[in-house]
Amino acid sequence: MKFTKGHGTGNDFVIIEDLEGTVELTPALVAALCDRRFGIGGDGVLRVQPSADPAAVYFMDYWNSDGSLSEMCGNGVRVFARYLHTTGLAGDEIPLSTRGGLRTAYVEGDLVRVDMAPPALLGDSAAVIDGVSYPGLAISMGNPHLVCDVPAEVAEAVDLSRAPQTDPALFPAGVNVEFSVKLAEDHRRMRVYERGSGETMSCGTGATAVGVAALHTSGRDTGTVTVDVPGGRLEVTRDERTSWLAGPAVLTFTGELDPTTLVRRP
Repeated sequence: MKFTKGHGTGNDFVIIEDLEGTVELTPALVAALCDRRFGIGGDGVLRVQPSADPAAVYFMDYWNSDGSLSEMCGNGVRVFARYLHTTGLAGDEIPLSTRGGLRTAYVEGDLVRVDMAPPALLGDSAAVIDGVSYPGLAISMGNPHLVCDVPAEVAEAVDLSRAPQTDPALFPAGVNVEFSVKLAEDHRRMRVYERGSGETMSCGTGATAVGVAALHTSGRDTGTVTVDVPGGRLEVTRDERTSWLAGPAVLTFTGELDPTTLVRRP
């Protein structure tokens, strides 16, 4: 099995090109590939497949590191686009199909910008960690998010080694939880617990949700918000039509492995 490794602000992925449909992915194999000690290591797997949607040539088959499927991944789309552009499979403007809908990526030098589609604000909710409730705003970016505005000391100290407790009626399939700190009117810092992957260095849909929440709480429908994540910096823009995510996307190395040699941990 040939693979490429890439990341967007530290949110890292194993990329597998499978245009002929010959690679059989299973939850166990994905988890083994993403294992940072016994496999390649990554927050998820991006499989390149033909798109069933005539509006796109490629489908981004995204798997979380625990082997579960996800609707969308903002940094994943940007890394996926970087791979297609670098390998000559696509040009600078790349429409892609995902389980969360059609997304279009634009390769602009070192940056990749993605049309993330209009967000859906779902109302107020809360995340609970160690018995403490943190109010937040529920937002769908094609996948579910809960953005909790907290002071810096809370964001630094909160335990994200396990999933926060959230409302199962609102989030029956789980949710990505962001802890957002206001640094300035249009500047946020965040930590995130990603459903199916745990705490990650970055989350593109999560950063977009944080930017959307920042604009919403300031009473604005449009604008640009800088979002700092542990792995770098992203820029979120909301205009009259849609939302945008921009940031670096890097391919780091390629390789080949025999999947039968991977250790499946119990």
